[in-house]
Amino acid sequence: MARAKTIVYGTSHLSDQTARDVVVRIVDRAPNLTTGQLSARIRRLCVEADPGEAKSRYEEAVEERRIVTQADVDGTASLFGLNLPPHRIIAVTRRINKIARGLKHSDDARTADQIRADVFLDPLAGVELSDTGSRATVDIRVAMGTLMGVDDKAAEIPGFGPVIADIARKVVQEQQDAEWRYTIIDGNGQAITTGTTRRRPTTARQRKVEATHPTCVFPGCRMPSADCDLDHRKQWVDGGPTTEDNLAPLCRHDHIVKHSGWTLARLPNGDHQWISRLGHTYLTGEKPP
Repeated sequence: MARAKTIVYGTSHLSDQTARDVVVRIVDRAPNLTTGQLSARIRRLCVEADPGEAKSRYEEAVEERRIVTQADVDGTASLFGLNLPPHRIIAVTRRINKIARGLKHSDDARTADQIRADVFLDPLAGVELSDTGSRATVDIRVAMGTLMGVDDKAAEIPGFGPVIADIARKVVQEQQDAEWRYTIIDGNGQAITTGTTRRRPTTARQRKVEATHPTCVFPGCRMPSADCDLDHRKQWVDGGPTTEDNLAPLCRHDHIVKHSGWTLARLPNGDHQWISRLGHTYLTGEKPP
């Protein structure tokens, strides 16, 4: 039922025929996807089905961007930013996380979520942060033809999902003051080359692993690989080499899960096979939804 509702909601803005075309392309894979993965895949298919309509819908929505406050029943309040450009949201979120990690120390009784909330509020309230850190990165996966303006295929922000082609081109052309990491892919979705718009202290191997696996490889997780640990599938202490075939991004939570009884293996086709402590098997592919 949850997947059916996700499909209906994700295609409700399309014409009947276009919606049917999208559903036909996704319905066979839907049982093997979480609702979050399914929603991201549908958004991409909707953009690909009618790029012009997707661009118009995006531009109209951004024109309505706004801040909304809400009083909560427990006496607190919530602050929402609506209809904001997704690439800016990802950059801000990444920066909040980086600053929060830099502020966390053993004498600070706040949780990580509490620190992130304070980092969000303090600068707007005129409170200076003791450590702002460097700018965060936003990963963009975009086809060469789209980058050159030949077509308008959807680009991808790992962990967020598809964005219209104009966003990818704006990221490359205009965001000169921030560090933007990009991956250029071919028509089959395979990485051709990677890089950053500014120099940063990362190795080519790390960039290659993160380009191949844009998100955490644990089943259902969509944490961007840039925010993950690079895990040795076969542990270093057991003779596992530090090579691209033996490295995979795992978010901190799933990294701990892996070492608490789950097993991970990479299959010949590039998929990852997970076996839980109860013996259940799950497969995740190299190309995330």
